[in-house]
Amino acid sequence: MKNGREPKVVVIGLDCLEPALLFNRFRNMLANLQRLRERGVSGRLRSCDPPITVPAWSVMMSSKDPGTLGIYGFRNRSDYSYDKMAFATGASVREPRVWDYLSRAGKSVVVLGVPGTYPPRPVNGVMVGCFLTPGLDKLYTYPAEVKEEVARLVHPYMVDVPDFRTEDKDRLRDDIFRMTEKRFRLARHFLRTKPWDFFMMVEMGTDRVHHGFWKYLDPAHPKYVPGNPYERVIPDYYRYVDDRVGELLEEVPEDATVLVVSDHGAKGMYGGLCINEWLIEQGYLVLKEYPTKPTRFADLPVDWARTRAWSEGGYYARVFLNVQGREPQGVIRAADYESFRDRLAQEIEAIPDDQGNPLGNQALKPQDLYRRVNGVPPDLIVYFGGLTGARSARWACGRSTPSRMTPGPMTPTMPRKGSTSLPGRASLPACAGTGASCWMWPRPC
Repeated sequence: MKNGREPKVVVIGLDCLEPALLFNRFRNMLANLQRLRERGVSGRLRSCDPPITVPAWSVMMSSKDPGTLGIYGFRNRSDYSYDKMAFATGASVREPRVWDYLSRAGKSVVVLGVPGTYPPRPVNGVMVGCFLTPGLDKLYTYPAEVKEEVARLVHPYMVDVPDFRTEDKDRLRDDIFRMTEKRFRLARHFLRTKPWDFFMMVEMGTDRVHHGFWKYLDPAHPKYVPGNPYERVIPDYYRYVDDRVGELLEEVPEDATVLVVSDHGAKGMYGGLCINEWLIEQGYLVLKEYPTKPTRFADLPVDWARTRAWSEGGYYARVFLNVQGREPQGVIRAADYESFRDRLAQEIEAIPDDQGNPLGNQALKPQDLYRRVNGVPPDLIVYFGGLTGARSARWACGRSTPSRMTPGPMTPTMPRKGSTSLPGRASLPACAGTGASCWMWPRPC
């Protein structure tokens, strides 16, 4: 590390970094990250609810919970109609984040690839947008001319890997390594050439490698085959990231404070649950005509005048109720809202697996989770099987058994609670970092 005069802050974000791998299984092969841990403090922290990339990074950087942000996942209801859903881009984040506070204080910042930064906003420094950037033809940097600088250095820049759920694992593996090399090369360039008091980057490859290769690594996964050709991809990638972190630290002043943070972890996903199929079978979601094949919810002929509940989902479910005076064709009377919500939550939590055993589902009320509830929140946030045994889906499944367990790739960990702050002149409002990990390397006393 270089010597410097003014204390600086560096935040290295590794999306979906899994603590069981980082702190235990791969510990002895990650020399640079282990050195940070030995010189500083480290531990598991609790992510937000829901513990996923959007909104977790914005929660971390704003010190506001998802309810205050009004962001409950990647896709959110725009209003109380039935068909308006919008992706939560950086434009959805209306609370100031740490680089906004620092910019106002006259500090120079560099922000690279942090989820929730597309479209980029003016800062006192440089911002390069996140993986939600729709294409390199869009303006994804601030200032605008930085886009040309990025192109000269790492053309074509990769905000993400294409189709990370592909079955072309060779291509995916190569893309992940290539993306990570480019991001860290750009990070080192900015550290050398831009003025900065606060530098932050987030690498998405740690998330994508888990999505694509978890079943090849985890002996407990139902699709794991010992000695398979992709068994070394995740450990090799962790070692690769550790080497890139070491190179990055060579550009950082010796007296800087360094934090390595993550937003959630990873674990195997062993089955799927079609929540809308279950709602149909229980009579809560009514269709004018049942589909003959798996069909996206948006394409279903819903009989809204007879429907009381429906769901959007991914690795967790957001359940919405059809309330009189709120939704256009509301069915549930406002006076019955809480009793109906309580009963539905109890029924969802009691859904068993295909063997009749409890799944351990949680059906949570946003009002119980958050300090404030802004935007259009779900009426229930549902985790199936501790985010291990099942996932929700935005489909009607064609009369498949809704609790049938089918093998899947992976899912984020359940949240764990924790926070930390930086010593010295600058501080992060909170580091609500993970089911993964957060540790810091304080500048010497």
